[in-house]
Amino acid sequence: MKPVLGITMGDAAGVGPEIIVKALTDPTLYEIACPVVIGDKKIIEQAISITAANLKCRAVSHPGIGGQDFGVLDVLDLNNLPGDLPFAAVDGRAGKAAYEYVETAVHYALNREIHAIVTAPLNKEALNAGGYHFPGHTEILAHLAGTKDYAMMLSGPSLKVIHVTTHVSLRRACELIKQERILRVIELAHASVKLLGIDKPRIAVAGLNPHSGEGGLFGTEDLEEIIPAVAQAQAMGMNVEGPIAPDTVFYRAALKQEFDIVVVMYHDQGHIPLKVLGFETGVNITVGLPFIRTSVDHGTAFDKAGKGTADSRSMTEALYLGARMAKVKFG
Repeated sequence: MKPVLGITMGDAAGVGPEIIVKALTDPTLYEIACPVVIGDKKIIEQAISITAANLKCRAVSHPGIGGQDFGVLDVLDLNNLPGDLPFAAVDGRAGKAAYEYVETAVHYALNREIHAIVTAPLNKEALNAGGYHFPGHTEILAHLAGTKDYAMMLSGPSLKVIHVTTHVSLRRACELIKQERILRVIELAHASVKLLGIDKPRIAVAGLNPHSGEGGLFGTEDLEEIIPAVAQAQAMGMNVEGPIAPDTVFYRAALKQEFDIVVVMYHDQGHIPLKVLGFETGVNITVGLPFIRTSVDHGTAFDKAGKGTADSRSMTEALYLGARMAKVKFG
């Protein structure tokens, strides 16, 4: 089986359409998956022209019948945007349309009519201007799927991280570092790495405080919340170690390859090392959903929109990773 990848177009005023088009000039992708764009045909045709890609564009009525022919970019056309939408501008119409692409993709994913959702970036300001008040893709997907138990995972060439907390202030993140949540994220890390084909994941848990609290001298969260969660996970049979001092755990995971994934406590603790090591090729994965979702690990890049110069490597990696995870899940 070749999995069907539902690629949501993202904010049309940004680089999403262009990086999708560039990524779909890769013939190898069509050997392992059936990629179908969920978006707007005229916007994709415009992106083909801007990037000078040697592709034709075709509208399909259902994602299950698309993505078969390399050289033909199939679009489930929602036709919800004007052809003269300006580039590089916050526009509520683009935000509303971006939400509708995701909503449509979730419908098909829940019905198992697509096997993975791959998302191009949306603009949070435009999303809110369009009437949808969410911090980002992760929260939209969780809302549409009715899921409260989820986490953000980032995957790069040499490092994978998964977050206990994400889009909250650092002060609030410290308040949310609780044993129950940490254990659940360890469990999500274990299940997600297995979807990547690793049967016995090696999991590291980063400490929150310097030197993982130094026995309580630099904060008690590591002692009171992280250590008990790690002990619980170990008792459940998972191969997990921690808390490991934040200033050494990424060296051990990325350079010495001692671990398959690092559980991090807050947004920047995971994002900074991942982006230093693989800014152009990082992939964002939402775990805990009833379907597979991968995404580029960057924003709409308004400064490059409409120029045909945007780097598509993160989209390419997201497509391949989505196909790989779907193959493990669905066989």
